[in-house]
Amino acid sequence: MTTTFLRSARRFAFAFLAPLVLAMPVAAKPVSNGLARTPPMGWSSWNNFGDSIDEKLIVETIDAMVANGMRDAGYQYVNLDDGWQRYKGKRRDRPLEVDPVRFPRGIKYLADYAHSKGLKFGIYSGPGQTTCAGYTGSEGHEAQDAALFASWGVDHLKYDSCCSHKDAPVPVLKTIFGTMSTALMAQRRGIVLHACHCGWGQPWEWAADMGINHWRIGQDISDDFDYPGNREKYYFDVLDTLDRGVGLEKHAGPGHWNDYDMLIVGLNGRSKELVGAGASNVEYRTHFSLWAMVNSPLLAGADLRSLDVETLATFTNKEIIALNQDPLGKPAEKVRDDGVLQIYAKELADGSYAVALLNRGSATADMTLSLRRDLALTWKKYRVRDLWRHQDVGTYDIPFTTEVISHEARVLRLTPVAD
Repeated sequence: MTTTFLRSARRFAFAFLAPLVLAMPVAAKPVSNGLARTPPMGWSSWNNFGDSIDEKLIVETIDAMVANGMRDAGYQYVNLDDGWQRYKGKRRDRPLEVDPVRFPRGIKYLADYAHSKGLKFGIYSGPGQTTCAGYTGSEGHEAQDAALFASWGVDHLKYDSCCSHKDAPVPVLKTIFGTMSTALMAQRRGIVLHACHCGWGQPWEWAADMGINHWRIGQDISDDFDYPGNREKYYFDVLDTLDRGVGLEKHAGPGHWNDYDMLIVGLNGRSKELVGAGASNVEYRTHFSLWAMVNSPLLAGADLRSLDVETLATFTNKEIIALNQDPLGKPAEKVRDDGVLQIYAKELADGSYAVALLNRGSATADMTLSLRRDLALTWKKYRVRDLWRHQDVGTYDIPFTTEVISHEARVLRLTPVAD
């Protein structure tokens, strides 16, 4: 969220919560809701629209996902972020209600409409008296709100602490997010849970054991590929976020995922809420490729009603999406780092490997992939397929070399070939 909303979020009183939640019970053994066996894919309203959302936008977005092929490419969730609530200010004892002007037919109508189109529906709340945009939150009403969400037909909950109070003790965070997880799992309806706390408190070490399906690993993404200085101003660009995830791969797998934040593909510097001047089509394509490789949820943030041809082609590349949705659920690791030239690789369920040759530099470069050195593979021959060009490149028994332009990721699928 923006720094403006972060100021509002300071009302989220961890100082008040801490002594209370420390006294609450925490699950003694790992639990799972059995959901999100592959990373969630869909759309979220925040990056492009902030809290300027209404029923018309959501209905049109659902229709767009069906018409433009995104649903058929694997996108499932249509997620409302902050701003759907009726009231601003502290929750106190009033119920959580939808804004009757912007959403005259209510949330259940939208969830039912999404379901009728073969999609799923998500909603947003937070563990404070107020949310990041200052609307009523769920503090002290977790069971009540979880039952309400289930009655509406909700399939996904983003539970957002606004990245406030980065030094909150882990037991406090575990109880805050665990309370909502327990409340959701008490419902008959399965609801995917996304814990958003900017990676503070190292949620990758404990969130999966509490029935949390994905958790943010860093601060909010900016609409930039590589913009020095953003990190000091709270935002992470694409490469900052990618670097943040190095070494966290072992914590992710079916049902529990490192979340690198929503996709900026197609924002083109027009976001109402994110800083950034936008990125090139090549950079957006690289961003999409890398998020797919590391098994981050793929949640589009652009206005899906007006995508240009190239942006839609990026979103709907089924060969790239298949890497993200591979049932083995193994995130890519950085296997080589030569400064601005890096290689990410992952094993796939069918025994093939996906490799991304990333050129972070400003000039075109030749990059060479050695199976033995980089992947510890002893295949004598292998076939190479380029997943953006949708073509088989050839069969090799020597290291593979190719040209990679500035800020590009050449994404390859390698398959062993029998003698």
